[in-house]
Amino acid sequence: MKSSRRVLSLLDQCIALRQIRQIKQIQSHLTISGTLFDSYSAAKIISFCATSDAGDVCHAYRLFCCLPYRTTHIWNTMIRAFAERNEALKTMSLYKSMRENGLLPNNYTFSFLLRSCTELSDLSLGLVIHGQTIVLGWESYDFVQNGLIHFFASCFCMDPARKLFDMSGNRDVITWTSLINGYAKSGQVLIARDLFDQMPEKNTVSWSAMINGYCQVGFFKEALEVFSDMQASGFAPNHNSIVGALTACAFLGALDQGKWIHTYLDKNKIKLDRMMGTALIDMYSKCGCIETACVVFDEMLERDVYAFTSLISGLANHGLSTLAIDLFTRMHDEGVLPNEVTFIGVLSACSRMGLVDEGLKIFESMRTVYRVEPRVQHYGCLVDLLGRVGMIDEAKKVVRTMPMEPDSYVLGALLNACRVHGNVELGQEMVGHLAKQGLDHSGVHVLLSNMYASADQWDCVKTVRETMERKRVTKVPGCSLIEVDGSVNEFVAGDRSHVLMQEIISLLLAMDKHLKSICFGDSGDDKIIYGAVVSLADIN
Repeated sequence: MKSSRRVLSLLDQCIALRQIRQIKQIQSHLTISGTLFDSYSAAKIISFCATSDAGDVCHAYRLFCCLPYRTTHIWNTMIRAFAERNEALKTMSLYKSMRENGLLPNNYTFSFLLRSCTELSDLSLGLVIHGQTIVLGWESYDFVQNGLIHFFASCFCMDPARKLFDMSGNRDVITWTSLINGYAKSGQVLIARDLFDQMPEKNTVSWSAMINGYCQVGFFKEALEVFSDMQASGFAPNHNSIVGALTACAFLGALDQGKWIHTYLDKNKIKLDRMMGTALIDMYSKCGCIETACVVFDEMLERDVYAFTSLISGLANHGLSTLAIDLFTRMHDEGVLPNEVTFIGVLSACSRMGLVDEGLKIFESMRTVYRVEPRVQHYGCLVDLLGRVGMIDEAKKVVRTMPMEPDSYVLGALLNACRVHGNVELGQEMVGHLAKQGLDHSGVHVLLSNMYASADQWDCVKTVRETMERKRVTKVPGCSLIEVDGSVNEFVAGDRSHVLMQEIISLLLAMDKHLKSICFGDSGDDKIIYGAVVSLADIN
């Protein structure tokens, strides 16, 4: 007996020192002495092996299976081990066996089960577990309630999540953040922001949830404002908030703020992982700094399909099609498999340079080499490629033989080719197809009008304009985003408000000193901005 006590004291020392090898030796001694199957000593060994970083979950599971009697604590230990390793199916299987062995779960059991339900995104299974928490009286416990709120929010079932939140008498920052994250990810950012403003205490996770929620619905300016407020409140940016802020910078053309984030990463010696590196590449590419994007790409220690795809698309959009295609070849050589978006980027590069043979070869390789089935977007790129070089009949054949219904991009690419090459008859046919699909928006009518104008068919131009007026189709106004002193300002073509006029004048008079970058929207023409300055100056 004294020997067993001494061995158990050694076990406690080995656990404290995280010595897995010595623990297994002690287990052998307990086996020989016949005391291993004592629930106390077995629970200690299983707990260490199953849940510690230095442990061995497989060894713990083998010991667990050998035990003739298992307490609820031991079952919970194994369930927790598999839940924390994201082995959700194994977790649920263990729970089923636990019930079959006649043991009832407790609040700790349910907290791990709900974590696995969240990983599986299985609403039906989660509802079953929720029902069992109610029947067994564990629903009101903090761990279980937080788990339920997080589960329902992750499944975008916000009504039950909000009901549980309102019932909760002990809301901590995790409870608030789970609900905010659910509303943000489901696109209900106004509700998320209202809750965010009510939070008695915030952490970096809740700030990040709000930043990424704004990015998800396209409120990029608001995302950067929250990112700035986060730092003003004394919170250091974390991984998710940095990625979200870089995404916002990319879409707004906010180069100054993007550079600040890059400097922050360098200053704090934060290594670029694949996600942050890709976000930087995308930001620099969309802000016009493609050379810097290439430098970031080369500095990345690990490059995955997303990093390659982001730079390929950036090179293609900057007219560097040869480099984009070369990078696609390098991607193949490095053993990184392209995805659907990669092919859109490289096919667009071929289209811009008119590389028909190369484009057709890459399109064919999608099925034959990479086992990627072309989608409608890829057929749109192919139609654009053929249409740009005047191969209208071939492009038309692609549209008619593609295995799915052509969308507005495919038909629009063919319509644009008709405009460029003066094929009015086919252009009219394409507009007819678009009208049948309800896709004859303002851009289609304007394109058709320009095509008629190029062919000197002014009566037809008039007819198109009258049709637009009759259908009340209005052209979407162009917008421009200007970053001045780290603040992004948006101007919309046609806005004649006095306040906006004064703001434009003030900003553009200081342009030479302060302007860092310009990101143009649908207008795409800086003459519109400079024209505004002249006319406004004349007014004043």
